[in-house]
Amino acid sequence: MSVLTATENHTIPSYPLITIDGGEPAMIVVREANGVDIIIDDAFLLPHRKDYYFFAFVEQGGSRHWIDFVPYTVKPGHFYFTVPQQVHLKEESTPVKGYIAGFTEEFLSLEENRMLRRLPIIQNPAGAHELVLSEDDISYIEDVMRKMTIEFEAGGTWQNQMLTSWLRVLVIYLSRLYNEQYGEHCITKSYCLLKSFQELIGEHYASQHEVAAYANLLNITPGYLNDVIKQQSGKTAISHIHNRLVVEAKRKLLHTDLSVKQIADELGFEDAAYFNRFFKRITNATPMAFRQQIREMYS
Repeated sequence: MSVLTATENHTIPSYPLITIDGGEPAMIVVREANGVDIIIDDAFLLPHRKDYYFFAFVEQGGSRHWIDFVPYTVKPGHFYFTVPQQVHLKEESTPVKGYIAGFTEEFLSLEENRMLRRLPIIQNPAGAHELVLSEDDISYIEDVMRKMTIEFEAGGTWQNQMLTSWLRVLVIYLSRLYNEQYGEHCITKSYCLLKSFQELIGEHYASQHEVAAYANLLNITPGYLNDVIKQQSGKTAISHIHNRLVVEAKRKLLHTDLSVKQIADELGFEDAAYFNRFFKRITNATPMAFRQQIREMYS
């Protein structure tokens, strides 16, 4: 595959969840892929982010899809899922048969949906993106998503309540499969702190590079934060911050033509030379060397 970079302004576009026809903002969208029509916009053939959780149930057909730096061969009998702000890239626009669904952070923030945020398919502690389905799983998921699609297209009284109910069933069922395939991860107060810390990094990585800043946002001491994070993840709190900065830098190096100085500026580094040293210390390669290596690898 030749490496595709983002749009001419050198940024990776981020797309919100919108209704199928009107293009209005939405909290939940469900639709069927009939295996004939292409339902993916051409813009999705370039690197992009989705501002929402994305589910795809594939019954027939397939293609190659990149999530960050990992390629997936989309196959029948599999279920795919991503979280907001990961970088997506489809290699080709080919029809598949199945169902897709998207829902937003706003949806999960509703009082009646908050329990969903704690479930494995949403928390995704294993960093996975794929579930292998049995025949029984395929039948169950197809039935639920078909009913969701019918409700979504028909509209009517209490549509949101119906869609929410079906999505809750789907998320719980998928979370069972997740635990079976990736192992159970006990949800404790300490684990919730880890997830809250990671979410804050996702929001503030470009402006806050120090553990103390995140501890202040969480109303705890830096020492306590570091102890819990290390106990839960095996890594120090500062390494989580640094790793997120490196991931974002790698995304920009692969998918944009921004200069190293521009990337350093976007990530909150005042000095491009310091950013070079920071990146090399963690990756053992300079930003430009990484860009050359990664593009040669994926060309």
